[in-house]
Amino acid sequence: MSQERTGIATLKGNPITLVGPELKVGDTAPDFKLNKDLMTEASLSDYAGKVKLISVVPSIDTGVCDAQTRRFNEEAAKLGDNVVVLTISADLPFAQSRWCGAAGIDKVVLLSDYKSNSFGQAYGVQIKELQLDMRSIFVIDANDKIQYVEYLQEMTNHPNYEAALDAVHKLV
Repeated sequence: MSQERTGIATLKGNPITLVGPELKVGDTAPDFKLNKDLMTEASLSDYAGKVKLISVVPSIDTGVCDAQTRRFNEEAAKLGDNVVVLTISADLPFAQSRWCGAAGIDKVVLLSDYKSNSFGQAYGVQIKELQLDMRSIFVIDANDKIQYVEYLQEMTNHPNYEAALDAVHKLV
């Protein structure tokens, strides 16, 4: 049974339960299996040797998630080839692809945790009540060590973009 964490996160002030461990700076980033599309999977090792900024959103079709992904897409263009920006949600790959096309997103890689919630459970962001992933940010160095973590307390808040980007800049 996966660890459940309560009393640390809310959705519009209502408590939600996060499933999985609380990761910390210095931890080795857990591997994951996510979907690029219905048939193609991606894992942490696909981005070996790169700095990884992982932006986790509950659903790409909501205002804050949309703004968060657009902001990191804009910043990704300035970060160079040694950095990959991954946006992860439990949205179906079809919805992610449609949204990227409509929004003109071309620098961020969208990956779906819809099939097994393996990312959400490994990174401690799966919302038990909703089967979505909680808004959070992880910066992982080229050796797969976590260098920055932000677990948001309120799902509808924006992450600290500047702090996450500063963590990336320190690694490149």
